[in-house]
Amino acid sequence: MLSDSQGDVMNRFKGRDFISLKDYTREELYFYFHTAEHMKSQTKADVFVSALSGRTLAMVFQKPSLRTRASFDIGMHQLGGHALYLGPDEIQLGKREAIRDVASVLDRYADGIMARVFAHDDILELATHARVPVINGLSDLLHPCQALADYLTMFERFGSLEDLRLAYIGDGNNVCHSLLYGARIFGMSMRIATPKGYAPDNTILEENEEAGLDVMLTNDPGEAARKADVVYTDSWVSMGQEKDQERREKDFSGFTIDTSLLEGADPNHVVMHCLPAHRGKEITNEVIDGPHSIVFDQAENRLHAQKAVLALNLR
Repeated sequence: MLSDSQGDVMNRFKGRDFISLKDYTREELYFYFHTAEHMKSQTKADVFVSALSGRTLAMVFQKPSLRTRASFDIGMHQLGGHALYLGPDEIQLGKREAIRDVASVLDRYADGIMARVFAHDDILELATHARVPVINGLSDLLHPCQALADYLTMFERFGSLEDLRLAYIGDGNNVCHSLLYGARIFGMSMRIATPKGYAPDNTILEENEEAGLDVMLTNDPGEAARKADVVYTDSWVSMGQEKDQERREKDFSGFTIDTSLLEGADPNHVVMHCLPAHRGKEITNEVIDGPHSIVFDQAENRLHAQKAVLALNLR
């Protein structure tokens, strides 16, 4: 039984898009966490088996993904709903058919739309024209589903997020951008180490800094990792960047998370990677399989965090 205050918070989610963490308050994000934790503890029970009974999620993919597709598909199944996969050749957003028309058709068939796209503007256009909730499964600018699962995993490990020090080492990409929003909302500090030319989007950086985030940029991974509670990395070569792989790997030389880099971190630090990992490049086997790694915990939490979004926003 929900209290009146919990019921009031829960009512804020119904019918909302999930485009960016910045669209949600700290209280609302914690409500996602508590919902996800409850679901996680009851995964094999029948408690939530009919939460989305009769509901359908249309999943639009411009680029493939193991975790995004599996977690949303399985998540809808566990909640009693159905997920429909629509691949790149079936939709061709903005090419074969206008994005606004795709949104207007899918919102008459489905109860929600999850899209994994290249251009962030495509997500925004879907959300503008769809009358059902749109979930950003990834865009070139943001990856809020990943960040929500990441912060859930940190919350599980530390019990509180406030005043944690997050070191992000690697490419200042969409994951980094979403982590910036989360760090500001949860009252954390963030140290970002990137090679020259790979810093995060300056507009997003300034937006969060002006809103009170304690953030530092550096080109020295050791400086970023010093006293860190969380050391986070991502692939140096994201999907669509394969033609630049040789140059990128050269530019990121020295940014590998290995045991020597972690010597300056807090003794109780954890290591995170959103996967897929290129072992021996951005992270060593010794670290990703080591005692400080919670990489596969965060991968598992993609399922639980997204089930919370589905259950609350699509109900």
